[in-house]
Amino acid sequence: MRSNGTRMELRRAEPADKPAIRDVARRSLQASYSLGPQAITGAIEEWYGEARLDETLADEEHVLLVGDEDGQVVGFSESTLAGEGIGTLLWLHVDPAYRGRAIGSSLFEETCAHLEEIGADRVHGRVLADNADGNAFYRSQGFQQAGEETVEIAGRTYVENRYVEAHPSGREPIESDGVTVFIDHDATERGSVDAFHLVYTDEDSDDLYGYYCANCGTLANAMDAMGRIECDHCGNARKPTRWDSAYL
Repeated sequence: MRSNGTRMELRRAEPADKPAIRDVARRSLQASYSLGPQAITGAIEEWYGEARLDETLADEEHVLLVGDEDGQVVGFSESTLAGEGIGTLLWLHVDPAYRGRAIGSSLFEETCAHLEEIGADRVHGRVLADNADGNAFYRSQGFQQAGEETVEIAGRTYVENRYVEAHPSGREPIESDGVTVFIDHDATERGSVDAFHLVYTDEDSDDLYGYYCANCGTLANAMDAMGRIECDHCGNARKPTRWDSAYL
């Protein structure tokens, strides 16, 4: 819990904040996304309904923070642990009337700190592709786009961009079995659910270590003789690259 230097306090959300969270989310979605009224209403009901918020508040691996200015919630962030050592920022909403006052940046910094406290050593972010301000925000925080996913809102499918922390080498270092390896987010193999990123033992990409599943954030090292890759955690798979007569 801290103040960002103004009258705003950054703190964990409480059950009494639920109506304000829904209100901020609604105004933020209306201002930032090209979503129709039905889609926005559906999104609010699905993500921030009473039961869903109760589950989020009770989940130790979920972090729901609010920006409270003089007793009024003016912004909030929702994040979670999405894989070993990975914290994912799912949503960051600021009331349009309070934008331009570094509230989003303050919430972002506090969210990263809380994710680190519960076990994250790196942070990924997600934002709908048509939110120009949201995408620009991640880039301003030193993140780079690492892929796309789809999300369904009120029966329609939308593209969601995924961001990771940028590194000077273009490779993201992670720990695997006590060894540092490097994810190349620009080198991918197409999977059945989401992409596989190539993982190397060094920053120069000389020695292939394995594959990183973008769907669940885990390493998939196994490849069969036909070139098939499958993630043991979520089932994401790359089809075989060649065929043997035994398969015909």
